[in-house]
Amino acid sequence: MPRIAVDVLLKREILDPQGRAVEEALPGLGYDGVSEVRVGKHLELVVEAPEDELAARVDAMCEGFLTNPVIESYRWRVIDDAERADA
Repeated sequence: MPRIAVDVLLKREILDPQGRAVEEALPGLGYDGVSEVRVGKHLELVVEAPEDELAARVDAMCEGFLTNPVIESYRWRVIDDAERADA
């Protein structure tokens, strides 16, 4: 069964106050030259689905529950064990 990574960000036209706060704090911590910081969510899930239905199933979950399509965009990919967030 494939492990799916989903990355969710606010759409570019939506103000990202968390990203802005991080961007403003970094120079004070010695990290200069960083811009356009955006904060989002990273989800990982194992999806049991036939290969030919996987994309439609993941998109349906993302658009119907995992994201707010009015203000958020997402992208997903199949990952292996080395790419897991807890690896």
